[in-house]
This record gives sequence, structure tokens and C-alpha cells, in this order.
Amino acid sequence: MAKITYVEHNGTEHVVDVANGLTVMEGARDNNIPGIEADCGGACACSTCHVYIDPAWVEKLPGKDDMEEDMLDFAYQPDPVRSRLTCQIKVTDALDGLIVQMPEKQI
Repeated sequence: MAKITYVEHNGTEHVVDVANGLTVMEGARDNNIPGIEADCGGACACSTCHVYIDPAWVEKLPGKDDMEEDMLDFAYQPDPVRSRLTCQIKVTDALDGLIVQMPEKQI
């Protein structure tokens, strides 16, 4: 299990425990965290679970695959370094302390 901090665009923080094997998106959905819509349910077919990874965590996450890179082109104000789709990040103990920040809106 990992403790993940989800930060809304307005600065409101939600710190929740997310079980290993789930995705960061599922952790937000299961804990009713606003700002991650996940319209496609985690199929990497939309960009509505877009977040900005805290700079301290960018290098600690597995890299983006081609599908995620393509979908990020549709996200609201993507950052080439920090933007990720939370449906593509599997939770492990190594993610304990992860901080993600939501964009102003999802497209």
C-alpha cells in the first residue's frame, strides 16, 4: 500500500492509502477525489485522468509508453516532463509518498 497525495488545482490536498496493484487513477476514483474524471475507465483512451507529477517523483516513475504519450497530446496544458495519465501508473510500495497535482481542468 502507498500513501498518495492528490493536490487539486486550488491547492486542496487529499492524502489517501492506495492498495498495491491499483492505478493512481483508481485510487482517486475509489476515494472520491475531485479533479480526475477518468471518463474511459482506465483504458488509456482519453486524457481525463491527467496530472502533473511532483518534480521529485518524475524520475522515480516508470517511463511513458507510446499510447500514453499520444493521449497526453489531448490533455489540458500538458507538460512534456511532468504530465502523466494516472490510469497508466500502477501503485506499488515504491510509490509511497507520491504527490500528483491536478490541472485546472480536464478536457
